[in-house]
Amino acid sequence: MKERILETADRLFYLKGIRAVGVDTIAAEIGISKRTLYNHFPSKDALISAYLQRRFVQPRASDKSPAEQILATFDSLERRFSSKDFRGCPFVNAVAEVGAESRSVRKIAVAFKESRRLWFRDLLAQIGVADPDSLATQLVLLVDGSIAQDLVRDDPAMARAAKEAAKVLLSDAGVRFDDAPSGLRSRNRTKE
Repeated sequence: MKERILETADRLFYLKGIRAVGVDTIAAEIGISKRTLYNHFPSKDALISAYLQRRFVQPRASDKSPAEQILATFDSLERRFSSKDFRGCPFVNAVAEVGAESRSVRKIAVAFKESRRLWFRDLLAQIGVADPDSLATQLVLLVDGSIAQDLVRDDPAMARAAKEAAKVLLSDAGVRFDDAPSGLRSRNRTKE
């Protein structure tokens, strides 16, 4: 039952908004009483936190080179932008809706955004760039900026534009793009 509640809350919160969806709506959608819902989640805030924790998924391990993984992020974004039900980043949306009222929402959102920045930083460190921390911050800004632009323009090409900007940043940091099988090589390391 807990998983059914979370699945329903996830779908409704993401598509309609956290403020727009009450626990009554979630309970009715599932066909349970509000009391049953509260037996699993003592408050709407607890349900919101569980929804965000459910969406807090770490990137999958990959056989691709670090630079390819970084650029694949933007390909993934373009696919998501093309989806009819794409409504932006659920963490940003949650902070925009209830962040001032809920420390737990803000805390989860910050942790998610930081985990993505650290994922970029670790990949950049593997490549051997001189300042992986700063470049990782720039890359997450490209990710978030492309999401915002897609929401405003409804144009999946915003992810491609961000990917091209990421290539410039990577190139400036010493990653060389050539005809190697992976298409990417680092000038900062002798070994990949």
